[in-house]
Amino acid sequence: MLTLYHAPHSRSTRILDLIYAMGIADRVTVRIVSVPRQDGTGRRDPLNPHPEGKVPLLDHDGVMIWESAAIMLYLADLFPAAEYTVPEGDAGRGRFLAWMFWYAGVMEPVIVHGVAGLDHPVLHTTYRGMAEVTDRLRKALEAGPWLMGDRLTAADLLISSPFMWFKDSTPDDPLIRDWVDRIASLPWQATVIELENWHMAAA
Repeated sequence: MLTLYHAPHSRSTRILDLIYAMGIADRVTVRIVSVPRQDGTGRRDPLNPHPEGKVPLLDHDGVMIWESAAIMLYLADLFPAAEYTVPEGDAGRGRFLAWMFWYAGVMEPVIVHGVAGLDHPVLHTTYRGMAEVTDRLRKALEAGPWLMGDRLTAADLLISSPFMWFKDSTPDDPLIRDWVDRIASLPWQATVIELENWHMAAA
């Protein structure tokens, strides 16, 4: 049994996005939990088994998987027929993994540091900055239309996710903006937005 612990309009929304993209909504039970939010609302939910009270958290028959990139990679590999992964043995597997881990290890820290207004030589040396993130995405999309060339994968959904919710943070680059707009217009996105709004209203 697959159970996703989810808070609407949070980082776990991208997991919901992948679930609907892959057509596996009937295979995953979604449990809505509360989390502390930056505006001071919300609270840690005692029904959320995440050790830090965060989301997303995926429970697969009692095995807990946390961190967005890990969960998205796990689900994409678990349901390969949906074709949101690059399978083992494929020549593109390494590059696909690199995109997933680059987001978690580099891109999201760069975005968080920018939002927090943090600037320090150690941060720039370790993670670089938004200019380097933009350059990396642009170069990949020049060979696109997706990060993996002609394959739309979980990497596109993960890496575009901050720009889906915070449009103003999207780099001012035509290739990147077009990529984000194309992902936003994919058929299941309207369903995910409707569900998110419903859950927020219910909360």
